[in-house]
Amino acid sequence: MNTIEANVKTASGGKYVKQLCNHWSHKLETHLEGETGTVTFPTAVATMTADDSGIAIAITGESREDVEKLTGVVANHIDRFAFREAPLTYEWSWREG
Repeated sequence: MNTIEANVKTASGGKYVKQLCNHWSHKLETHLEGETGTVTFPTAVATMTADDSGIAIAITGESREDVEKLTGVVANHIDRFAFREAPLTYEWSWREG
């Protein structure tokens, strides 16, 4: 499995995670529990966990290329909901192991 991660600073992380799960629930399988949302895309799974400092994002899938493509999809959608403070800063890094 390939996993790429980012921590995004925002004071409204919980709000954005809930909005994203609601938005994607019309087309994809989503799960929201507390401040953690999971979205199952056809080729990968995105997990977003919010706290007071921001959102921790992890995208995991079989294909490194598919996972990398989803970084833009996830970031663009978060930025849409965070339009008052967008664009946010995303520093993606691959998880080894």
